[in-house]
Formats: sequence, C-alpha cells, structure tokens
Amino acid sequence: MSALPQSPHALVTGGGRGIGRAIAAALVGAGATVTVLGRNVATLEEAIKAGAAHFAAVADVSDEMSLNAAIAEASARQPIDILVANAGSAESAPFVKSDSALFARMMDVNFMGVVHAIRAVLPGMKDRPYGRIVAVASTAGLKGYAYVSAYTAAKHAVVGLVRSLALEMAGSNVTVNAVCPGFTDTDLVAGSIENIMKKTGRSREQAIADLAKHNPQGRLITPQEVADAVLWLCGEGAGAITGQAIAVAGGEI
Repeated sequence: MSALPQSPHALVTGGGRGIGRAIAAALVGAGATVTVLGRNVATLEEAIKAGAAHFAAVADVSDEMSLNAAIAEASARQPIDILVANAGSAESAPFVKSDSALFARMMDVNFMGVVHAIRAVLPGMKDRPYGRIVAVASTAGLKGYAYVSAYTAAKHAVVGLVRSLALEMAGSNVTVNAVCPGFTDTDLVAGSIENIMKKTGRSREQAIADLAKHNPQGRLITPQEVADAVLWLCGEGAGAITGQAIAVAGGEI
C-alpha cells in the first residue's frame, strides 16, 4: 500500500456511515487527519467516538452554500489535501415512472454534490505539493442497470467529470479518480433489498442473491474493500494514476 504524506487533511463527504465511514477509518489508520461531512450530526459524532474520524462538518452536499461554509470551516483548521466525494443516494423506478423531480434529486446529490465539493477544495489544493480527489461513483457509472436510469445517468456524469478534470489537473500535483463499487454491503443496499422483498415477495436471502448475481464472485462487496482502493489512490505512490474509474466489483463490467 502506497503511503500517505505526513499528516494530510482528508475530507470525506457522506463519511458518517457505510462506505464513507470505512474510507474515513482507513485514512485515520494511515495517519491522516480526517473530517467527515454529512447531514446527520449524531451519525458523524458516532464516527468520531469510534475513532473513524477526528472532526465533523454538517452540510447537505446538494446545498452549495451550506457545503461551501462547512468546507471553509474545515479548511481553516487545516488545508484539505484529500477529498473523497462519497455522499450519494439511490432511488429506483421504471423510466416511465421516473419524473423530472426524481432525475433532479439523483443529479443534485450524486453529481452536483461532487461538483460542489470539488469546487470548494480545488483552488487551495492545486497550489500545494500534493492533492488527491476521489469520487465514489458506482458500476452504474460504467454500465446500465434497469429501473435506476436517473441514478445511472448521475453516476455516468461523475465518471465523465473525473476524466475531464484529471486532464485539466495533469500539470499539477492533484490527481482525480473514481472508484466504482458494485453492490456493497451497506444500509443503502439494505434499502434496495427491502424494496425487492416488498415488490417481489422474495425472501431476504433471495433478494441478496438477486443483487449478488451481478458480481462474478457471487457476493456483495465489503465497504473495507472500497476503502482499500481509495487509500491506494490517495497514496504518494499513486501519483501517475489519474482520470481512472476503477471498478471494485469482483470482476463485473
């Protein structure tokens, strides 16, 4: 595993639970000072209490003004060297029932939330000797899935943003990448499992199997596996890795 520079400051959006919390904890373990950002104060404070972060910032990533204020406060404590834009949300519906409001919600959180966070940290980051931006996208950013067209479109947008911004930043010390997890064992996927059970009458085991079948290894990805990939991208030895969308998906794609 490529080492981090000495005591970088990492900001992880959606860092209070699931994949975000696993990433935050991995960065703490590697020596980073970590600020987790999210909407739920209690969840963020629990992450700090558990040793998965040092500080918390409260904001909704889809609210640019609120996010800017929270990131400015975190940056005043210590300039941000690492941004992990992880916050996201998923809703499913057939395309014909996916109205404009659903598309707007998916784009606001999953795409514009990434845009807002990068805009807030990049001016300061690009002038320093080290910077890492990692967006947590999805295998839905690399392929299509039925009944999640809005979510899939938003995640494709994230991957496109990463590829373009990486080229703009190639002359700096900032790298820009995405990790694209398959179905991961988190409470977000737990909601999908409940939805499958409700709509199809399948058991929990059958619903999990329905998601796991997309993975050639026949299982759900663990949050720690995603965190390990992010930690590698944040290391000094990954300086030549930029503009990539790395699937963490057991061979899917």
